This record gives sequence, C-alpha cells and structure tokens, in this order.
Amino acid sequence: MTGNQNPTPTGNTLTTADPMSRQTNYRWVIVALLFFATTINYLDRQVISLLKPILEKEFNWSETDYGNIVTVFTFFYGTSTLLAGYIIDRVGTKLGYIGAIVVWSFAAMGHALAGGTAGFMVARALLGIGEAGNFPASIKTVAEWFPQKERALAVGIFNAGANIGAVAAPALVPIIAVTWGWQMAFIITGALGFLWIAAWWYYYEVPARHTRVSPSELAYITEAPTVDPMTAGNAASTNLVDDAPARKYAIFGNRAIWGFMSGKFMTDPIWWFFLFWLPTYLSNIYNLDLKTLGAPLIVIYSAATIGSVGGGWLSSMLIRKGWHPTRARQWSMALFAICVMPVMLISQVDGLWPVIGILSLAVAAHQAWSANIFTVAADQFPKTVLSRVVGLGTMAGTLGGAIFPLIVGRILDHYKLLGNLSEGYYIIFYIAGLAYLVAWTMLYIFVFSRAAKNK
Repeated sequence: MTGNQNPTPTGNTLTTADPMSRQTNYRWVIVALLFFATTINYLDRQVISLLKPILEKEFNWSETDYGNIVTVFTFFYGTSTLLAGYIIDRVGTKLGYIGAIVVWSFAAMGHALAGGTAGFMVARALLGIGEAGNFPASIKTVAEWFPQKERALAVGIFNAGANIGAVAAPALVPIIAVTWGWQMAFIITGALGFLWIAAWWYYYEVPARHTRVSPSELAYITEAPTVDPMTAGNAASTNLVDDAPARKYAIFGNRAIWGFMSGKFMTDPIWWFFLFWLPTYLSNIYNLDLKTLGAPLIVIYSAATIGSVGGGWLSSMLIRKGWHPTRARQWSMALFAICVMPVMLISQVDGLWPVIGILSLAVAAHQAWSANIFTVAADQFPKTVLSRVVGLGTMAGTLGGAIFPLIVGRILDHYKLLGNLSEGYYIIFYIAGLAYLVAWTMLYIFVFSRAAKNK
C-alpha cells in the first residue's frame, strides 16, 4: 500500500474519538511480511539439497561436484550482498526488496532448464545474486519499524522464516518431485515469490508516511535508543543520529564491524552445512530416502524456528528487565554458542532420533545466535548505512560459506574412498561445535569488551 504523502498529524490534532488516536501495532504486519519473504527465500535455496539423491544419479555428481555447486551459490550470494545493501540504501526497502525477489524467483525457476552441472552452477549463481538482498532489506526494515528494545524479537520472528522454509521444503518438494518430476519442484517453489511481491507492494510504506500507523505508534517506533557506552560521545556512530553526518559515516572506523564480520564468517558456513548436507548425511548414514527424509528434517528445522524466536525473545526480555542491550546480546549469545557444542558428541550416540535431538538443539542455537548477531549490527550503526553493514557481514559469512563446502566435499569424498564416510561427517561436526565459541570470542574482543570497559 502506498502511504499518504501528507505529513503525519501529531497526537494533539486528534480527538479521542479518532481511531488513529489509539496506538496501532502495524509494525507486526510488516514483520509478518518479512517472515514470509524469508520463508520463500530458504524454500527456494533448499530444494536442491532435497533433490540431490535424484540429481546426483541423473548427472553423476560426486560430493566434490555438489560442493562446487554449493560454493558457486554462496560465492555469488556473498559477493552480491554489499552491492545489494548499497542499492537498497539508495532506492529504499520497498523497491529494493521487490527487485531482489524478482531476480531470485526467476533464478529458482530457471533450475528446471539446467541440463548438467554447468547449468545448475549458472542457476545457483543467479539465485545467490537475487537472494543477497533479503537480509539487508529485512534488517533495514526492522530498524525503520521497531524501537531498539524490540529489534531482536522482530529479527527473531522474521528469521524464523528461514526454518519454516526449511520445514516446508521436505514436506512439499518430495511430493512435487515424485508426482510431476524434479523440474516442477523448482518451478512451483520459485513462482511463490511473485505472490509475495503483490502483498509487499500493497501493504508496505515507511512508518512516517503510512496511513495505518497512528501517531502514538510512530512515536514508539522512533523513541531514542539506549546509548551504547562503547559509542557514547560519538553521536554519528549510533542510531541516535540518522542525518547528514551519519551519511558520511566511516563504517570501518567502528570496531563493531570487525566483530560482526568475524562472527558471520565463523558461523554462517555451519548453517550452510546444516542446510545443504543434513539430508545427505541422514541418507548416507541412516539409509533414509526421499520419502522418509521428511519427518526428521521437519523436526530439526521446526526446532530452528523455536530457537530463532526464542533467541530474539531472550535478549529482548533481558533488555526490558533493565540489562544494557550490549550485555543482553553478549550473554545470550554465549549461551547459544554452548548449545551448539553437543554436535561434537554425535559420533558417540547410537540411534537416529537421539542424533536428531542433538541436531535440533544445534540448529535452534544457531538461529537464536543469528537473531542476535544481526541486532548487534542494528544497535551499533545508523540506519542510513545499516543495509551496507549487513551486506558486509553477510558477505563475510558467505565467504566462509563458499570455502567450507569445498572442504566438506573433499573430506567426504576422501572418507568415502576409505569406506568410512561416517568419520568424515564427525570431523565436520567437531568443527561446527567449536565455531561459535571462536566467533563469540571475536565479538567479545571487538564489541562486548569495549562496552564493558566504558561503563
């Protein structure tokens, strides 16, 4: 919906009889739109991992071939995020988000035209370019529509769409593939993005111009955030100032960018592994096929949904109880890092469902971590550069995500030749279990410790 271009009336001009004198909650409609966009985003990227058992036979892929295809996606996704963030900062979230989804929806459908490995690489590259706009646009939208104390919860809610997409994929894709063929699985899921575009065009506008936002909700959205002690006295480096000086803001002059990028570099590759290799892991180790993979994957990614919302809720709750935002993020993320560590014990666990339980905890912890690391960025940078900051962090994460599949593919092919594929997976799970503690340490060095010293 295109908002009213007239200035927003103040609360003093409204009578108590006017329904707009009551505080609206339209910001939650906006976060629902972000949730569905992220759901479609992850549904589109997840299709190939579920179809891998079919595609690897049809196109004679090795684990290394599949790793290369995953790397192409993550490379183009990562290298496009900064450009996507820059474009979104320039044209705004409404048009920027639409452009991103048009590109990725056509690319998702284009997988059906692939006639070999090279064709899939081209389709994955285009998908990565389009999907690169999702998180920069979403985080910027949250910063525009939510006060600081609600941002982690809002990010957690829309980020849960990643898990719903991952849950929907094993529920829908096998049925479509078995009934109409693997090509239709890409076409049908890819077409969903165009339905979302219609809803976004109708319902979205910035808060100050939106006719469904009351003056009291607008005042709530724009209330001054808590000053972070690490940036106190430097107004241009916080969200307190969002004017011309902030537009000249030196992103790399703030140490928080290095903590944010380091944290994403270390942990995003683990999430890529959980997305693109868990179906193969369950198929190889527990002999599950396309028809029996659905239930375990639905359980795992449903847990991730709970983690995403719960992680955002935890730090937001601590802030409401009087914790400083930086301290709330710090200790929440430490807890989430610890919750990933049990994946290192998978080699000592017998039975499918105990393993599913451990993996469910790990992916839930990752999504809780993700909801908070994005809000670390939103806390530290002005809105005018936030899409670029998120683009930089996502680029760092997907750089790690582009390197890690190459390592995973070679490890698995090596141990497959030795006839001990399970050992290869266990090595990767050990890496995953330690990655979040390393990432938290980097955030502590660049963000959390400086905040503590300046209190």
